[in-house]
Amino acid sequence: MTDIRYPAILEPQEPNGFFVSFPDLEDTFTEGATQEEALRNASEVLTAMLGWRVDHGHPIPTPTVGMGSAHYIAPDAKTQAAILLRQTRENQTLADLARTMETSWSAVKRLEDPHHWPSLKQLEKAAAANGKPLVLSFE
Repeated sequence: MTDIRYPAILEPQEPNGFFVSFPDLEDTFTEGATQEEALRNASEVLTAMLGWRVDHGHPIPTPTVGMGSAHYIAPDAKTQAAILLRQTRENQTLADLARTMETSWSAVKRLEDPHHWPSLKQLEKAAAANGKPLVLSFE
């Protein structure tokens, strides 16, 4: 199973607040007045930067695991779905996946768009077409 939670390092700032950085994404950082605000902002900036990478065809780094002092942050669900579908598809073309799913190329392309909300039925069909089960989780 692929996990799309990235380690975030919180550093207290003087006189108050927190700076948040992502070791796997050097260009991704934020801050917040409280730890809760900093973590909420971290999820938003992570979503934005991963979405930008998907939009522009840049590689999505694999999250580092096992960083004990880090907070693990996930992007929003539609960005996670877009990244997971792209990773699961591997070398299969969108046209091949569309044929397997018995749908159009444009419908499959939307599934890999981090700004599009796919339905569970679409996600389940795409997972099955890639030989994978769809697994959902609340955390």
